[in-house]
Amino acid sequence: MVKLGVIVASVRETRVGLPIAEWFIRVAAANPAFEITLIDLKTINLPMLSEPDHPRLKKYTHPETQAWSATVAAHDAFVIVTPEYNHGAPPALINALDQLYQEWNYKPAGFVSYGGVSAGLRSVAMTKSILTTLKVVPIVEAVAIPNFPTLMDKDTGQFIGSEGLDKSALGMLKELARWASALRTLRA
Repeated sequence: MVKLGVIVASVRETRVGLPIAEWFIRVAAANPAFEITLIDLKTINLPMLSEPDHPRLKKYTHPETQAWSATVAAHDAFVIVTPEYNHGAPPALINALDQLYQEWNYKPAGFVSYGGVSAGLRSVAMTKSILTTLKVVPIVEAVAIPNFPTLMDKDTGQFIGSEGLDKSALGMLKELARWASALRTLRA
């Protein structure tokens, strides 16, 4: 079984990342290959790079960083649910990635991005370069959600999704399972 962490990258009060992540988890739950955990950066609330030592040393002094280290280490793969902020990745996501090093190594990551016309794709492009430096394998398959407000239920605030988005999510999950299995050897 693949332990999949679904990371909600936005920490804004009015974010829609959480309902989109919840939709993705509903789709992913149909696949028995995954044990899924929601990882919400808003509730993790990491301080801004406050550790005295470089992350590669794994000498964490703050309880928040120690807990974050344990969370990332416990997972085999990740899906990052991300918007785009000013043509880039959310600062909370970059901070969460930069806090650690070894815990990320040799794990695959997929993306569910959302936004206006651009569907958050510039955030994905920026984040992929950071991930490769952490020895994370960003996979090609992804879910890109343009004009996300049209897929939000106005009464419940839930993200509705669509047949096409569900299909994209299932394709990405299939590849994540393959990569997680292959990369497990490198982590051993």
